[in-house]
Amino acid sequence: MQDQFYTTADVIAAQIKGDEGFLARFSGESSDFVRFNRSAVRQAGMVEQRYLTLELFRGKCHAAQTLSLTGEQDLDADVVKAAVATLRDILNDTAEDPHFLINTTPQSTTRVMPSALGTPEESVDAVLKAGAGHDMVGFYAAGPIHSGFANSLGQRNWDTVKAFNIDLSFYLRADKAVKMGHAGTTWNAAAFAHKAGLAKERLAALARPAKTIQPDGYRVYLAPAAMEDILSMMSWGGFGLADHRTATTPLIKMVEQGVKLNSAVTISENMRDGLSPGFQNQGFVKPDNVTLIENGAYKDCLVSPRSAAEFDEAPNGADDSESPVALDMAAGTLAHEDILKTLGTGIYVGNLWYLNYSDRNAARLTGMTRFATFWVENGEIVAPVNVMRFDDSIYRMLGDNLVALTAERDLLLSTDTYEARSTRSMRLPGAIIDDMRMTL
Repeated sequence: MQDQFYTTADVIAAQIKGDEGFLARFSGESSDFVRFNRSAVRQAGMVEQRYLTLELFRGKCHAAQTLSLTGEQDLDADVVKAAVATLRDILNDTAEDPHFLINTTPQSTTRVMPSALGTPEESVDAVLKAGAGHDMVGFYAAGPIHSGFANSLGQRNWDTVKAFNIDLSFYLRADKAVKMGHAGTTWNAAAFAHKAGLAKERLAALARPAKTIQPDGYRVYLAPAAMEDILSMMSWGGFGLADHRTATTPLIKMVEQGVKLNSAVTISENMRDGLSPGFQNQGFVKPDNVTLIENGAYKDCLVSPRSAAEFDEAPNGADDSESPVALDMAAGTLAHEDILKTLGTGIYVGNLWYLNYSDRNAARLTGMTRFATFWVENGEIVAPVNVMRFDDSIYRMLGDNLVALTAERDLLLSTDTYEARSTRSMRLPGAIIDDMRMTL
């Protein structure tokens, strides 16, 4: 796909006239999809698609159109030529955009991430083996995801990542289930079997009589998947320059009042180890790392070109949303085998659900426990816990009440497949938290 995209970019360049310029963004994939239900394959297929977003500009006037490409060079050339003509007509009636900013210093890059996915048959067989005798539902998606950028200044960027993502739920009955995910760029059957084994152990514990606990503060262990829900909410306006300058960030107290999280908390946008492409829609190349929170203190924002133009700052490669695409939280020191012992008596939370801000300015979150939530006594799982709602602030959970972060971290890939497979990822530890507020 890379050569085809670059040839298409040359076709576009040949159509440019006078003071016009262009930006071309490519996304494509060749993905195997398998859906499971009741521990059997219910749907299997393959998706191959190519999309080109072509943006024509003249000064600060710009217009864009997204095209579906066929991979047939002659056919695609005719489509993009027609698109250039259409966009040229639109530009004649387009007002200037004062915040339009593009990279004018060409930086061409190529990354083809090493991978060893194995065959879909290997992974599917492993999933079916894990699900045998259980009510298991979920999906497997794998294959190469391609991203490209080109502009009229001669810049060319390409990124290919081959990854797999398995998202499964093992059901006991009704809403009683254990959810597990396994993702990466190298298939490891033993690692998958280990995770599936842990999920089935938790499933057996779900069969015990459930415990209802009273609203109160409890010592809690949040597994990495539950931490993903917390960090996703923090990423919703928490790290972008525009949100900070307009005082809409939920972390406003960190910015204006110097409030800090626990010194063990360091959060960064780690593009070097992430799966998302290292360039963005206006041609800016992303740095390997942007530290967002360092040792509990807020450090840097993600700055998109539009925010850079509006607030007179230098862009640092952020996408238009100014949300992390490769969020990384530093590991702690708690060994995996010591989690229950360190938790002692409290609640083990595998996942959270339906999160939202109950007080955005105070960074206070509310949400529900759901899958694989257990009552633990003296370091032993005793019973599943009926669904509870929590309501607590990030400043408490990741601040004074943070007891420990695990030394092991999970790579969590987005399961979003709407329009295309996502390359967003998080690498997160689990966390033990004191006095987490369960409200009903």
